[in-house]
Amino acid sequence: MRFRKSFLKIQFLIFILNIFIQKINPMTPHISFLPLLRRILIQIFFLPLIIFSGNQLLAAKVDTALTYSQSMKKNIKAVVITPDNYSKNNSYNVIYLLHGYSGNYADWVTKAPGIKKLSDQYNVILVCPDGNFGSWYFDSPVDSSWRYETYITKELIPYIDTHYSTNASRKGRAITGLSMGGHGAFYLAFRHQDIFGAAGSMSGGVDIRPFPLNWDLSKRLGSFKDHPENWEKNTDINLIYLLTPNSLAITFTCGTEDFFYGVNKELHEKLLERNIPHEFTSRPGGHTWTFWANAIQYEALFFHNYFNSNDKEQAAQ
Repeated sequence: MRFRKSFLKIQFLIFILNIFIQKINPMTPHISFLPLLRRILIQIFFLPLIIFSGNQLLAAKVDTALTYSQSMKKNIKAVVITPDNYSKNNSYNVIYLLHGYSGNYADWVTKAPGIKKLSDQYNVILVCPDGNFGSWYFDSPVDSSWRYETYITKELIPYIDTHYSTNASRKGRAITGLSMGGHGAFYLAFRHQDIFGAAGSMSGGVDIRPFPLNWDLSKRLGSFKDHPENWEKNTDINLIYLLTPNSLAITFTCGTEDFFYGVNKELHEKLLERNIPHEFTSRPGGHTWTFWANAIQYEALFFHNYFNSNDKEQAAQ
């Protein structure tokens, strides 16, 4: 549709150009310099327009959804990216993309705008929830006003499935995130395998216990000294007992210069001990948007392959 509109605009402008050239010398349209002039003017005035229009042929749509959280009694925003060919007549797989500590729902689309191309490339819907400044994506056991596990699993996802044409099954749903969002993605997926079929993490805080004084964790869980049980029950690395082989498609990555590299490597080793299939990638890099903007390309491909395998299984049945 957008291609057709762009093409018609270009054809119309070329038509106007031809009229303009004829008016330069209406009595001698056969003069040989006119075709050359026509080509020059097209290149000067319309080639940039053609290039710009070409760049817009595939352009995912970015919406801001306003959802109401009954559990927290407030409105919460989320970015929703739909592919260029989005149609209510089709259903689309969904990737939930979580931001890090001190971020918000707009982080991914503003700091890694290339994710919009992934929506078109893999024909998926991307949803970027707001996890507040430092929710860590769980329901706080010490502050009932922070209930982000409930919000995402019981309020946001039903909203997305109601208002967009989604594949509303665990096989059509994946979740990943960076840093705090990497912890949140695994936390939610490990605990809700009935909702998510695949999960990823980028530079994730997959074991929060080594950081008792950082990133508002004590505000969400209580101090480690006074409430160690809260820390033990809400750190990703202690939740792998919920996993069985192939119950969840898992991928995660961390830069070797990242302060979370050690805990990610430890999670990898524990998953190996329990024979839980997964992909773990380490490469040079730190806790930066440069790393995450690159990492999401690989995780999106991982999820795409997961979705495709499900489609092939369904077609074979």
